[in-house]
This record gives sequence, C-alpha cells and structure tokens, in this order.
Amino acid sequence: MLAASSRKHIAPCGPAWGGPALGPQTPAGDFDNRPAMNLYTALRAGFPADLDATAIDADGALYSWRDLERGSAMLANWLERLDLPPGSRIAVHADKSVEGLMLYLAVLRAGHVYLPLNPAYQAGELQHFITDAAPAVLVCAGRHFGWVSKLAFQLGVRWVFTLNDDRSGTLLDRAQQMSDEQQPAAREAGDLAAILYTSGTTGRSKGAMLSHGNLLSNAQTLRTYWDWRPDDVLLHALPIFHVHGLFVASHGALLNGSKMLWFNRFDAAAVARRLPEATVFMGVPTLYVRLLQEPRLDCGRMRLFISGSAPLLIETWREWQARTGHLILERYGMSETLMLTSNPCRPEDGERRAGTVGPALPGVGLRIMGDDDAACAVGRIGHVQVRGPSVFGGYWQMPEKTAQEFTADGWFKTGDVGRLDANGYLTLIGRSKDLIISGGFNVYPAEVEGLLNELPGVGESAVIGVPHPDFGEAVVAVVTPRGGQAPDPEALIQALKARIAGFKCPKRVIVQAELPRNAMGKVQKQLLREQQAGLFGA
Repeated sequence: MLAASSRKHIAPCGPAWGGPALGPQTPAGDFDNRPAMNLYTALRAGFPADLDATAIDADGALYSWRDLERGSAMLANWLERLDLPPGSRIAVHADKSVEGLMLYLAVLRAGHVYLPLNPAYQAGELQHFITDAAPAVLVCAGRHFGWVSKLAFQLGVRWVFTLNDDRSGTLLDRAQQMSDEQQPAAREAGDLAAILYTSGTTGRSKGAMLSHGNLLSNAQTLRTYWDWRPDDVLLHALPIFHVHGLFVASHGALLNGSKMLWFNRFDAAAVARRLPEATVFMGVPTLYVRLLQEPRLDCGRMRLFISGSAPLLIETWREWQARTGHLILERYGMSETLMLTSNPCRPEDGERRAGTVGPALPGVGLRIMGDDDAACAVGRIGHVQVRGPSVFGGYWQMPEKTAQEFTADGWFKTGDVGRLDANGYLTLIGRSKDLIISGGFNVYPAEVEGLLNELPGVGESAVIGVPHPDFGEAVVAVVTPRGGQAPDPEALIQALKARIAGFKCPKRVIVQAELPRNAMGKVQKQLLREQQAGLFGA
C-alpha cells in the first residue's frame, strides 16, 4: 500500500495506505520536457535529487519525495480514469492529511481545478458551494459520507469518495490499483488551477479563480524574499483548505525541496516538542498566543517565524521576542491575490516592524486611494489597491462582481483600509466590509445575522468582531428581542452551531432593547465595537 516509508512501519488497517508500497518503485523520470506552466511540474522540479529522502514526517510516519511523486501519480491516474471533462472542479471537504496534499498535487497533474472546503462547513454552506461550482467529484471525510453524498448526488455531483486522516477511504482504495507513473497535463499560465471561496458582507460566497501562473509566481517570489535555504525544515501545523496552509506553506516547502514536520491538527504542546527540529514556522496569531502558554520553547534551530491571516497584536509580537529572541515576520495577502506584502526576512532588506505588514513584495503594485479616487499622501489613510502577477482573474461565474472589484486602470480593490509610511511599509487600519477574522478564519457578519434573525425571539441582530487575547478577534452578536420576550443567548449560540461552522458562531450574544443607528437608519457597528471592546479583557 502506498503511503509512508517503511523506515517506520505503519500497520495497515483494512484499505488504509500504510506500510510497504505496492509494486516497483518509479524511477525519477525525465522532467526536462515538463509542461512549462503546470504548477505541479514546477513544484516537482524543486524535489531533491535523493527522492528517498524524507519529505514529510507526520508524527513519525515518514513519507519520501518518491512517495509524494508516486501517490499523486496514482491519484491523478484515477481521476483520469473517471473520464472527466478538462478543467473539472474537484471539491475536497476532508480533514487535513498527507494524502490530502497528494490529492491536491494529483488534481494539478490531471489538469483539473482544486476546490478546498473547510471540513467544518455544514449542509447549508456546502449546498451553495456545490451549486455554484458544480464539481464533478467531491471528496469528504468518511464520517460525513451519509449526509454529504446525499446532498451531492441531489445536486448533480457524479462521484463522491471518502478520504480520512488515517490513510483510509474509498478514494485511496480506488487509486492504489492505478499505475504510479503519470505525465502531467500541459497547462498555460492563465489556466485555472484552483477556486477559493471568499465572501462579502452580502453573505454570498464568491469563488476566487487562481491560475497556475498566479500560484507559481507567488511561490517563486516568496522562496527568494523569505530566503528559503537548502537545509530548511518547515513545521506545518496549518489547515490546507486556505491560502496560508495550502499555497504559502506547502508550496514553499515543495518548491524548495524542504522537509516538513506535519501536524494534521494544531496541538501547542506537540508543536513545542518538535520546534527544536524546525527552521521555519508559519501560523496565525492564535497559534502564537497558545504557544506562548507552553513552559518551554526551544527555538535553537529556528530562523523564521511568519504570521498572517489575521492581525497580530503588538503585545504578542513583543512577548514572542522576549521569550524566543525572534521577531515574527508579518505579511499580508488575500484569497484573491495570494501574498502582497511582507516584512523583510533578510536584514539587508530592512527591519521588521511590529504592527505593520511590510512593504509590497517584488512585482506587486500597491497604492492607497482616497474616496475621491486620488492617491493618498504618505501617512494618510485610504483604500488599499493592488496589482501584480498573483492577482486572481476574477470571481467564478460572476463577471459583473469581478468588474466592480477592479478599477478602470486594472487595480484590484481589496476592501481593506490602510496607510503607507515613507519607507513603503503598509499598516492595515481596518476592513471596509466589516469582515471579522477570528483565529485566522474569515467570518462574514451578514451570513450570521441572516441566520440569527430567523431564530425565535430575535428581532434584529448586528454581528461584530471585538478584540480577543487568543483569537485576535471574537465574533459577538448584539440582538434585540422580538415579541416582548428576550431570547436566551446560550440557546441562540447552540442553534447556530447546528447550522454553521463553529468558528462563525458568536462567542457571546448580548441582548439589548435596540441597536444604535445614524440619521440614515444604518446600524452603527463601530459604536457597538467600541462599547464591547473590553468584553474579553483584551
């Protein structure tokens, strides 16, 4: 069975991928004639000459570079056997695993489009993604197969397979019968490689279309700017259903041929134990807060800590420096753009400044514009706009929305508000669309408000983000009573947990007689945020 190296045997369990590999080992092959812009072949070119070296150590289960090559080839061959139309969407609603990473590489190899979905999504959320993206294949965790397959088949999905984080699932059962040799499909730079769903305050999720060229150009830029080295070891503790874990972290290690210490889920104590073996760590602010609670942090080999996906409190930045001697590198990116700015890695490129996300990356255009569409002076707050090779091609099947989000001269309107200093360092001030980022995950108030307003006893609601010492921001709902009887806050939270992912649910529900409004009748969310700013003692 194909999976981890036999240097530490994994006892096979039924159809699980584990233990010795089936069949002969595939030779390195001739990659000199690879298609120029298929992202997989570019990543494959970064693999080390010794394909039997360890690529991923997943809690002692060792995967070689050859395992990644063979496993992704077998999965790609299975996808090809399904005779799917070119560019079919492959939706993945499964837990993090090394085999899940192989599946991503297989989708690239087969020339299809990868659609990662948070495994915490519930039926109502999943229904929108399936309806909108019309995937040909959906891969889900085995524990969800009953309801996911029923929903998927009702919505026209032809194939549904399971994939678990213990090297089991029907997808692996099928793929292990395939050849472990496969020629990646030829793709051009502009061909679609992945769709990542994001959203606005309207609550309707939008699929950001990312091409092979978008993803490769950003990975190459970060490899140089973050000074990836031959002996680097990445500690990978992020999910792989969004940009940070899948594209920034995984691409960085694969393109550089760097070993990964792999965690299917974050555990602060376990991560702290493996830190002495790593040189690079990427996390959201919540992970740093939790690591600071560990009694021992041995960072003797570490050279680079990176934080993103949410604002990092300056207090956390300073405490990390005091505990470890390292300055966390903050960067800024979006699903639509990948990475845009970064504090410098090398001293010769400049200093790392707490509270900023650094200057624009090489090749990225960055400007701050006022409400009058005129460029802002240094230090003035305005709307952040960007352009560059990593900026997406548009929203899936939403040409009108795509046109609205770009200026007439081709700059993407991020929706963020910030300012540039004299040295080009960007400081983000806020989000013009009231987006909440809690523990690194995006929460869109309108979606939660729409569900709250349907619950018994709720007249209306306003969902806001307030400072939280662990999550960066916590989701808080302020609701008014309906029918003269105040709703039970805990009952509202529990009702929401049955309908949406847990990270979207309010940490606290506050009931008050009315919501503050301006002269135009608009709810004053900024006032609510100010009133509740100290709710969690942050």
